[in-house]
Amino acid sequence: MRKIVHVITGLTAGGAEMVLYRLAARLDPLLYESLVVSLTGEGIYGAPIAALGVPVICLGMANGRPSIAGLARLVKLLRAHRPAVVQGWMYHGNLAATLAAATARLRAPVLWNVRASIHAGAGGKRSTEMVIRGGARLSRRTSGIIYNSSVSAAQHEAIGYAAERTEVIPNGFDCTEFRPDAVVRRAVREELGVDDEHVLVGCFGRDHPMKDHAAFVQAASLAVARNPRLRFVIAGEHMDAGNTRMVAMLREHGLASHLQLLGERTDMPRLNAALDIACLSSAWGEGFPNVLGEAMATGVPCVTTDTGESGVIVGATGRVVAPRDVAALADALVELGGDAALRASLGHAARERILDAYSIDAVTAAYGRYYSRWT
Repeated sequence: MRKIVHVITGLTAGGAEMVLYRLAARLDPLLYESLVVSLTGEGIYGAPIAALGVPVICLGMANGRPSIAGLARLVKLLRAHRPAVVQGWMYHGNLAATLAAATARLRAPVLWNVRASIHAGAGGKRSTEMVIRGGARLSRRTSGIIYNSSVSAAQHEAIGYAAERTEVIPNGFDCTEFRPDAVVRRAVREELGVDDEHVLVGCFGRDHPMKDHAAFVQAASLAVARNPRLRFVIAGEHMDAGNTRMVAMLREHGLASHLQLLGERTDMPRLNAALDIACLSSAWGEGFPNVLGEAMATGVPCVTTDTGESGVIVGATGRVVAPRDVAALADALVELGGDAALRASLGHAARERILDAYSIDAVTAAYGRYYSRWT
């Protein structure tokens, strides 16, 4: 039995956290024993991971602010568990894993998992930019770096991340969990007050500038003026009625009766089943967006901006537009919103694409093969 200690920045709702949960659920328990260490809190994935029988330890650090006490506790944990592999997740988790393993004098390989792409001038936090740059200097002290997209790998290598350490493993999706379901579709649409005559568009993602919800709202406003049957939902952390900025934006664009803010949800398979179109409006920062794969697995065609690997994932099964191109985003929503036969055809092709190229079983096997190199 080979123990893997996963060191992740946090366990809130996000793509990296979801991938770690799926991986913990499917790695062969006869070969690997997992322990998850969150630098911050348990978020929404701490309990589900623990329910799998995988221990979860939270160090309680403040977001983006590693503490000496927290790092010292991580060092102590690594010394106590003596893992065969230390797997970092996301920038802060990667750096913490490297520093703690070095301090603990572990001989085990330290692997990184980079989940984002880079966009110059994107306006991210200066502290995060410093961590990214610091990672370039430390990257040669790792045994390997897993990226979830070739775009992300190329961008990080361009700023100094060790190219010889690169391994690309895409995200994987459970197509039995995310699948078309007519009964669920009707039930959720009734909950939302959406009739059969309406075309429901979903945009799922936390409240963060990189997600560019402002562009989505503007595009939705333009689109609904051309097709009044369109309706919209946004789900994600802090995307609820308490978000006064978003509420004001909806009023400004005349969408108060056309767009619902659903907040953070844990029933994403149900929400996806209710959609006619999924939309990702991100301006930068995406690596391999889970929301696209989940919608596609459910048979929902996607309209996405070309950030990270998004355009590659969607391909010909949806529509891909340039980031921040509000008019093009609106045009794509109007095109798909006005043609039910086109939506059905693209949705079928989207699900087939996920089944063929991005199944969770294939991705889990790829992680297993990768870990076997180091143990």
